[in-house]
Amino acid sequence: MEPEQARKRRAQEKAALRKRQLLIGKVIIVLLMLIICVLCYMLLNGTLTEGKPKKDAQTEGTAGTEQMTEPVTESAAQKEKDLIAQADLKAAMYDYDAAVSLLKNSGMYESSTGMKQAVAKYETDKAACVEYPLEQITHVFYHTLIKDPSKAFDGDDKEKGYEQFMTTINEFNKITQSMYDKGYVLVNLHDMVTFDENGNTVRGKIMLPPDKKPFVLSQDDVSYYHYMDGDGFASKLIVDDNGDVKNEYVEDDGTVSVGDYDLIPLLDSFVKKHPDFSYHGAKGTIALTGYNGVLGYRTDSDYRDKKNLQDNQREYLEKHPDFDFDSEVAGARKVAEAMKEDGWVFASHTWGHLNVTNEPLDKIKTDTDKWKANVETIVGPTDIIIFAFGADIGSWEGYSGNEKFDYLKSQGFNIYCNVDASQTSWVQFGDNYMRQGRRNLDGYLMYYSPDKLTDLFNVDEVFDPSRHTPIPQL
Repeated sequence: MEPEQARKRRAQEKAALRKRQLLIGKVIIVLLMLIICVLCYMLLNGTLTEGKPKKDAQTEGTAGTEQMTEPVTESAAQKEKDLIAQADLKAAMYDYDAAVSLLKNSGMYESSTGMKQAVAKYETDKAACVEYPLEQITHVFYHTLIKDPSKAFDGDDKEKGYEQFMTTINEFNKITQSMYDKGYVLVNLHDMVTFDENGNTVRGKIMLPPDKKPFVLSQDDVSYYHYMDGDGFASKLIVDDNGDVKNEYVEDDGTVSVGDYDLIPLLDSFVKKHPDFSYHGAKGTIALTGYNGVLGYRTDSDYRDKKNLQDNQREYLEKHPDFDFDSEVAGARKVAEAMKEDGWVFASHTWGHLNVTNEPLDKIKTDTDKWKANVETIVGPTDIIIFAFGADIGSWEGYSGNEKFDYLKSQGFNIYCNVDASQTSWVQFGDNYMRQGRRNLDGYLMYYSPDKLTDLFNVDEVFDPSRHTPIPQL
């Protein structure tokens, strides 16, 4: 009996053990299934990526959009900044209407607080401007500037003219800084006057802050004449790789330097630093002859045809057997176009540097034909004539009944400039022309009449010590 009971008990214990094992197995399977489900859920929802939870699908989609639009937003912000900078430059040059128009027509104005604030400032500044009397506008002028005074003032037979009529770069820079400090602002002759379709005078209107004074600037004879070679002057104007107009200068060893060696690039550089020195982007007026070419290029037809050559022209051609007339013309046109795009204006100085007071009308006609054929074809048409030698075709009383005026007017000339340094300004408006006197800022006037220049600068602070005094009398 005992053994039978023992067997039954062992059998029951084994059965119970199998049940427990089965139960444990089922529990383990269920737990494993739960773990697998949880893992699958986590994998599907991306919560295992780098151990950090990921955004849901909607958020992820939004993030993608933000990443895609971020460069667009940055581009829009940069465009807004650039436009405001462009408008600020226009406003600095007193062209408030152009500054306002640029921003308001940008397509960004309504949503831009920065643009609205800028426009408000422009309009406030514009409202503070006052009209300047046109008859009180002074006009100053220079000839080619001297880069190296030791070569110009070297005791030869040309020094006399350089001492009298030229200005050094150091003097020009000091004069320009003084005029800027005194509140002078460059204006164009066409800011003073325009002409209707019938050729009648239309007075301009120049609006500036009360502490500013407009002035006109011109430069004569920017041809770099042959006679100036080796005397410390630049040799020509060029357009550099940046699109800026610069000078070439021939060094003693024959190498060529490029830089700001005459009035045009010097003034360009000054206005870049001081845009408020220029009204609406105005620069100066360049008065050109033609007989030695223009802007340092030998563009007169005599070089091409080898006719009527002066000795220095003949010598030049002998030294340049590879001379290419068409290349000279193309180079001059490139410079002229770059200058006009940057605010410069051209004027006739007569083709042959004529004294129009003394020359008969027939000679003026012949000269004008040459100027139009050899200079206007390069720099474009102009309605300004700046008389050589400071001459004029009539008295101060006006041009009524003047046959020289009638001819020049028929050739498209509306603005006439002589030289008159006896007063700070002289402007005359006729029915169909404007005249203006110019003040020569040169060695002669600085030495003999410094009191006539005090409104512009102090001669004692400007006069170049490399000059030899006394300056020769005229």
